[in-house]
Amino acid sequence: MTVLDHKDIKDAAAILRAGGLVAMPTETVYGLAADATNDQAVAKIFEAKGRPQFNPLIVHVAGPAMAKRYVAVPPLAEKLMAEFWPGPLTLVLPRKEDGKISLLVSAGLDTIGVRAPKHDLAQALIQSVDRALAAPSANRSGTISPTRADHVKDSLGDRVDMILDGGPSPVGVESTIVKIDGETVTLLRPGGIARADIERVIGCPLSSASGTIEAPGMMTSHYAPDANMRLDAREQKDGEAFLGFGAVKGDGPAALNLSESSDLAEAAANLFAYLREADRLAKTNGLKTIAVANVPMEGLGEAINDRLKRAAAPKA
Repeated sequence: MTVLDHKDIKDAAAILRAGGLVAMPTETVYGLAADATNDQAVAKIFEAKGRPQFNPLIVHVAGPAMAKRYVAVPPLAEKLMAEFWPGPLTLVLPRKEDGKISLLVSAGLDTIGVRAPKHDLAQALIQSVDRALAAPSANRSGTISPTRADHVKDSLGDRVDMILDGGPSPVGVESTIVKIDGETVTLLRPGGIARADIERVIGCPLSSASGTIEAPGMMTSHYAPDANMRLDAREQKDGEAFLGFGAVKGDGPAALNLSESSDLAEAAANLFAYLREADRLAKTNGLKTIAVANVPMEGLGEAINDRLKRAAAPKA
């Protein structure tokens, strides 16, 4: 459990109420937080990240009661909140007309993605501010997501007013995002809650996304290192850094392994930090490509493969 520094929480809350930016730890990745009801504060997020404004932001709340200030919560959403909140599940729900969330947050859509983070510092900060916080990943848009405070500092520098250091993010991949429309639940982005676990709770298969950008992380190229990437690699070739998984291992100074024991939870927690380190090793050793071993498409493997595919996509 994180030891709370009440002065840091108080200082961070004051910055957010004044319209500033605070990088806060969550169980998934570090988020770049701003008051979600303040148009100018939300605009600072886009400016700091260099983020396309058609890409929506997730709103972070303390729990279901706070969520109901801003969005309509049907019974199916309440069921998912009861099972998975606080935790890495974002629900895309209809915004309330009187909810006061900035239209910049939802990129003009009539829905908002909300979640309750499972991290002591994030919860303490949200409760101290007592309003929703818009918080995409605390990094330059399109680059590797941050799972430690030093990643935020390296990526954003003085673009953020304060960084709350909560140690490494234990989940390491962003939240799963689902949209609820009546009795239909659509998977918009795989993440820290596995598809099968959600389907167990709702009692039916998840629908597939249409391809329209309705939530963060749906752009084709995202989470990208500077080096090129080669996926589903069976071995490390000359001129490559290597990210292994299980028994598929690389060799040399630019080889890492997401999980030598083939543990998908461990691989997810390591993913962004190891992508960042592999990119650094590639540069250091004059390599142009990061090869990545196959990761099974089961459980958290779906989220891992989604991030790897977007990281390997041609950059815009």
